[in-house]
Amino acid sequence: MLLLHRILGTLLLGTLLPGTRDRDERGLSQSTEQAILLAGVVTIALGIVALVGSFVTTQLAGLG
Repeated sequence: MLLLHRILGTLLLGTLLPGTRDRDERGLSQSTEQAILLAGVVTIALGIVALVGSFVTTQLAGLG
């Protein structure tokens, strides 16, 4: 019965039908790539803000 299920599933997915090709799923989609790049830019910006904030805090502490 498992063999029958596998054969039917393969036929329904179209992998045994002539003229069908597997989808080329290499690489990332453009929106995914943009989201990853945006997350990296936001992370870098937050790091810079944290560094500047700590620098200003230490300089203010030295003045008082």
